[in-house]
Amino acid sequence: MEKLDLRKKYKDFYSPSKKDFSIVEVPPLHYLMIDGKGDPNTSTTYQGAIQTLYGLSFTLKFAAKKVLGQDYTVMGLEGLWWSADIGSFSMEHKNEWEWTMMMLQPELVTSELFVEACRQLKAKGKGPLVEQTRLELFNEGPCAQIMYIGAYDDEPPTIAHMHEFIHAQGYELTGKHHEIYLSDARRVAPEKNRTILRQPVKKV
Repeated sequence: MEKLDLRKKYKDFYSPSKKDFSIVEVPPLHYLMIDGKGDPNTSTTYQGAIQTLYGLSFTLKFAAKKVLGQDYTVMGLEGLWWSADIGSFSMEHKNEWEWTMMMLQPELVTSELFVEACRQLKAKGKGPLVEQTRLELFNEGPCAQIMYIGAYDDEPPTIAHMHEFIHAQGYELTGKHHEIYLSDARRVAPEKNRTILRQPVKKV
């Protein structure tokens, strides 16, 4: 059985340069998504979202292998971040952050497989936010991105430089700040975290 590797399939979107910003056209992709609000370091909703997303993703992987005869790698966590008052979006006001945590899914994951996976995970008592989870086609379109190496709290200067790059290229910001987590923060020193920083853009 050939194993589908989504990171290789979408290499342009999951292996950006760590030296230079780039503009990419991200196609519509399927994600499991859960919305929430608050400081990710202290929010029980955030922890429940992570548990549920991983639980569903692995349940779907096993179902696809059993029902469809197709195996694939489970992708890592991603997040959209914003605040109702964009002026208050800062490291000092994490309790006001709003977010959508999500995990990329292959196209073969159907709504029927998703519903059944939700039922199974809920029956096991391992998906606290199953009922708040959705399978959605997310069309991000043109985006600027870069591979960031370092602690999450030290991201602002790189994000500011990315915004400068966006304006210099004749674009403006649109949509929500997007982060793709390639490291397990529980096992990697903060200064070695690998995170893709992505920002949707549109031509001025």
